[in-house]
Amino acid sequence: MNRLTQIAEEIKQRDDYLLVGHSIPDGDCIGSLIGLYLGLLSLGKKVRILLQDPVPSIYKYLVGSEAVLNTKQVARPIVNVIFLDCSDEERTGDKAVAIMSDRSFTINIDHHQSNTMFGNLNYVNDRSSSTAELVYDLLVHLNVEINPDIAHALYVGIVQDTGGFHHNSTTSATFRTAAALMDKGVNLDLIKLNLFESKSKAEVRLLSLALQNINFNSNGKIAWMILNYDDVEAIGALDICPEGIINYSLTIKGVEVGLLFREISPGLIKVGFRSKGEVDVSAIAAEFGGGGHRRAAGAKHDGTMEEAERQVIFAVESVVN
Repeated sequence: MNRLTQIAEEIKQRDDYLLVGHSIPDGDCIGSLIGLYLGLLSLGKKVRILLQDPVPSIYKYLVGSEAVLNTKQVARPIVNVIFLDCSDEERTGDKAVAIMSDRSFTINIDHHQSNTMFGNLNYVNDRSSSTAELVYDLLVHLNVEINPDIAHALYVGIVQDTGGFHHNSTTSATFRTAAALMDKGVNLDLIKLNLFESKSKAEVRLLSLALQNINFNSNGKIAWMILNYDDVEAIGALDICPEGIINYSLTIKGVEVGLLFREISPGLIKVGFRSKGEVDVSAIAAEFGGGGHRRAAGAKHDGTMEEAERQVIFAVESVVN
């Protein structure tokens, strides 16, 4: 694995960057992309951001979110690509992968233990709380002056991926980074309002639907929620991808593994895995072509909801006693 000092020097020598994050982007993905984008702009670099899926509405207030392009808006040639928060190339989505097929140089920055080290240069630290924390370290190596907009984006990424500093991935280094960002002008009232106090009616209905469709295995150690496409469409919530719904399954006493099955398009199921014990859900997700962290992972399943539910629950029960 390469050092951040080496990656920073390579970035200084090159220009014309495309920053890309994973499909169905979360707060860490968005915050990391915007933070690095604004940082590279401040160095006079030519830089664009690509996401296959739209920026979730709760992050559109971030300065820089308006610069995110979709696959129809990114023109070739694509020279230098920096992947952020992607354990492998395919996490960006099939359309994004196709667009980047002729790139000449790849930098891979991530914190997932399942990362495949697919870049020409790789910096993967699975002990980091978030990719946003790594981007902060990179910007320090690049001697970027962290302004309030950069600080705000990176802070949002850290807050969202640590569950408000609750997850065990939170370290003393995470708090030092958060403190440094706050010193640069983070507005906590703005974050609280936009991330936690501005939920749409459709998002609340989606949470209600998930809780109405919660299931438990016989010993109560596994809980899973189901969101079928037609049901989500009926409440007008197809474009909502809240990051916190799955965590409600872990608030239940006795539950060791929580899951969320969401049909994101007819016949395509996204499965989220969470663990609050010793179960390594990334290993289970890997059985279905996914990956992630020991206590938080994801995978996709092509087929019916019933098939996905049966196969995944069987796999989880094989390791949860």
